[in-house]
Amino acid sequence: MIKMKILIAEDNNDLRDLLYEQLTGEGNSVISAVNGKEAYDLFISEAPDMAILDVMMPYMDGFSLLSKIRESSEMPVIFLTARGDEIDKVSGLRLGADDYLVKPWGMNELLARIEVQKRHMKTSVSTSNILTFDNLKLDFQNGIIENNGKEISLNSKEYHILQYLSENAGKILTKKQIYQAVWQDDYIYDDNTIMVQISHLRAKIDDEEHKHIDTLVGIGYRFH
Repeated sequence: MIKMKILIAEDNNDLRDLLYEQLTGEGNSVISAVNGKEAYDLFISEAPDMAILDVMMPYMDGFSLLSKIRESSEMPVIFLTARGDEIDKVSGLRLGADDYLVKPWGMNELLARIEVQKRHMKTSVSTSNILTFDNLKLDFQNGIIENNGKEISLNSKEYHILQYLSENAGKILTKKQIYQAVWQDDYIYDDNTIMVQISHLRAKIDDEEHKHIDTLVGIGYRFH
């Protein structure tokens, strides 16, 4: 079982203490903050492996905190929040959240979702193959993506989309398949979320002419 250093940002003392107790009981190292600013300071100084964030916090809200985290880290981030509107969930996912759990939630569900993120982390470095596609060299074992010999930086979703597409090169993959594989969640019929990530990925791998990622209108994508 993978043990991690987990950052908790939650301004409710009772909930924060409960999370601390449960997660340390699972063998993880836990650091906690009562607001977004304190959480960001801990992120910088402690380099956690994963974060569990509330959205509504003083000094810096969860969305702003995630945006700053994503400037330098692709660690898994799970939101725990009372803001359950679809627009809030989509906003969080588009900012780069890996999961979004709405209160009230069950501790067993949270622990299960944390395990999903742990499996993602393990999978992202488990394959020993280095894949090459013309200008691209994809070393998923070491997390290195090169375009024309130059290493490029991808966010978490871009990385996992590229990994899923390239490991299924030549196959037509629907948006639903991509969403479920990358987000590990039920498909919420938000095609724009996937389209935005694909667009950003294309720009970074020099694929504006779709020489690697074909778009099949109304169906999905195919990598080659």
